[in-house]
Amino acid sequence: MRSSILTRTLVSAVTVVGIAAGSLASAGTGFAASEPVAKQAAVSVDAGTLATNNFGLTATQAKRVQVWLKKHHGYRGAIDGKLGDGSWKSFQKALKRYHGYAGAIDGKPGKNTVKALQRLLKKGYGYRGAIDGVAGSGTKTAFKKFAAAAPNAKPTGLR
Repeated sequence: MRSSILTRTLVSAVTVVGIAAGSLASAGTGFAASEPVAKQAAVSVDAGTLATNNFGLTATQAKRVQVWLKKHHGYRGAIDGKLGDGSWKSFQKALKRYHGYAGAIDGKPGKNTVKALQRLLKKGYGYRGAIDGVAGSGTKTAFKKFAAAAPNAKPTGLR
């Protein structure tokens, strides 16, 4: 009799645990399935005003380029070490005048801007790579040399 009571108690306990576990498992999935997916609010920001592309320059090096742009190419923005739209528009104007840039003066340093920059860098700043519009390590290294000389460089960017 004692073993019968023990067996029933054990079976009852296992059943209760099983039911509880099943309830928890289905409650978890039921809860997850019934919750609506949270939607993120869309934030409208003009990415152009936030975007900077220093092509590997430090803020100090970028400031030197901005000083050169201000001195020779009409840059009117802050000397803040962030080559953003204003800096690149001025740079595109210089590249258009002296280095064959034929794209829009839009402040976005895309493939055509980089090609013209590479032409400038090839003429005295150690760039030896292809004029391919890709700002790789060779372009970045030569751009750093340009930045070092920028405040004293001629308006064309040539030494």
